[in-house]
Formats: sequence, structure tokens, C-alpha cells
Amino acid sequence: MDPAAMTVRNARLKALASARASGGKPPAWTLGADTVVVLESEILGKPAGDREARSMLERLSGRPHEVFTGWSLVHDTTPVEEGHSVTRVSFRALSPARIDDFVRAREWTDKAGGYAIQGRGAYLIRSIDGDPFNVMGLPITDVVEAFLRQGVIPRYPL
Repeated sequence: MDPAAMTVRNARLKALASARASGGKPPAWTLGADTVVVLESEILGKPAGDREARSMLERLSGRPHEVFTGWSLVHDTTPVEEGHSVTRVSFRALSPARIDDFVRAREWTDKAGGYAIQGRGAYLIRSIDGDPFNVMGLPITDVVEAFLRQGVIPRYPL
């Protein structure tokens, strides 16, 4: 499946599941998001363990890839606005020892592609082309714009 469509679908499913799990009347607004890393057309999700995290980092080492985050804004239990963002990230070349240290630190857990830029993973990055918040898992500007269009917030929050 196309990574953009897949992340938006997964975000919608997460938002709907959360809205329905509220135990009674669903909250007025629910936001879901889903992020994947794409390396040469292959989707890298969350590694299942140390070995898979190490493998992902070895493959990303010294190479560019894309990070896709899909989001879905749900009102009650109806999706009303959805979108996705893509950011190109380039890794620096990583030595086996650097990868081992990173894997041992366990910051790869629950992270698409086995890293997060807001922690030790920042060192892995050579460059970012696009929205860094997207790499963290939520393209803030796009979501705030949707909140404004839907009246979730009355005006820009600055």
C-alpha cells in the first residue's frame, strides 16, 4: 500500500477506536496519527526487538529516507479532515559501535524506523528536508490549520 494512504488509514482507525472506547458518548474531537519510515519503497515500522532495530539502523546509515505521518481528525465518530506529511531525512554514516550504543540505549522502542529525532537519535541525522515535527510523529502546522478550519480552536494559538 502507498505509505501516505496507509498512514492516513491507520490514523483514522486509531482515532475511531479511541473515540469509540470512551465508554459512552465519544469525545467531540479525537485526533489520530501514524508514522512510518520509507527506505527505497520499503516501509519500516516499529522494530520488534534489538536485532530488528540494529538491522534498520544499519540500513539507514549514511542514506536518505522519507518519513510519512498521516493524521485524522474525527468529530464524534465521523472523520472530518485528514492529511499526511512527508519529510526527507538523511542519516550520517554510523559505525557498528555507534549503532550498538544506540540500540542498548533502547530509544528505538515504539519508534518507526528505530529512531526518534528528539532524543539521542538527533545525532544520527545529517540533514532534514521538511517539517521536523512530522518526524516526531505529528505535523503540527497541518493539524493546527485543520483545527482552525473545523472550529476546534477559535484562532491561531500564538
